[in-house]
Amino acid sequence: MMKHYRSHSGFTMLELVFVIVILGILAALAIPRMERDLRQEAADNILSAIRYTQHLALIDNKQRFDINNWQQRLWLIRFEKYGNNIIYKIGSDMDNGGNIDQIESAIDPLTGKYLHTSDAVEDDDESPKIFLTKKYGITDVSFNNCKGTLNTSAKHIAFDNKGRPHRGILDTSSSAGGSSGATDDYKTYIKNGQCEITFTSSSFSDIKIIILEETGFAYIDGQPNS
Repeated sequence: MMKHYRSHSGFTMLELVFVIVILGILAALAIPRMERDLRQEAADNILSAIRYTQHLALIDNKQRFDINNWQQRLWLIRFEKYGNNIIYKIGSDMDNGGNIDQIESAIDPLTGKYLHTSDAVEDDDESPKIFLTKKYGITDVSFNNCKGTLNTSAKHIAFDNKGRPHRGILDTSSSAGGSSGATDDYKTYIKNGQCEITFTSSSFSDIKIIILEETGFAYIDGQPNS
């Protein structure tokens, strides 16, 4: 009985070239997808933080008409830059000191850690989600129609007990005027034009968060249902 042997041959050079080309195409398609995911993750984090700030304002009424500059006490989210690091804090200036201290800051409901830092160096008691540069490569943040006119470095947005947006509440000068400065009235209330907060990164295209005037509804630009 004769035995038949099947010959086995490896890949030809042409077949290897085709495989390499296909892998290259798949890799090229995957890289933009990874970038979009990182951008979306950053946008979702920031939007969630803004909405959480508004939620705290809705359940914890800070209005005290017997206190001068009571609007400083409103719950706010503040974006700051330490060196090359962008971070955010969420809190209420309960002592009217013009700043948010750790004891005045909110707690991350998922980790039980402070949504606050004083030096952009992550400590054990600070939520990692606030470090926007470290997590996403965000290098800058800019405000349009939602920043006080006095303190140009105070990039924060606040909400009252009805969820309405306020700007420039930490501008305490008596000459604050119509669009900034905590007073005993509603001059800080945003009612003329939406607030736009833009985040710049070296890793992806800009992220813009829109906060509508009067209602305070926030969403990611280009994603109205976000």
